[in-house]
Amino acid sequence: MIKRVFAAIVAALLIGMYVLTLIFGLMQDPKTKGLLLASVAATILVPVILYVYQRIYNLFQDK
Repeated sequence: MIKRVFAAIVAALLIGMYVLTLIFGLMQDPKTKGLLLASVAATILVPVILYVYQRIYNLFQDK
């Protein structure tokens, strides 16, 4: 049950990052490029960090 809730939260976070990437890409502001790059980096790094965390947790979990 907890895994499903966690997966739903992560999915919502990723969808939010995609929406922010789209919004930042359409803005006409000098800061847009930096915001867009930060959003794209977060879109790539957040799933990688979560995967590494999950692997480490499973490695050290008592079975």
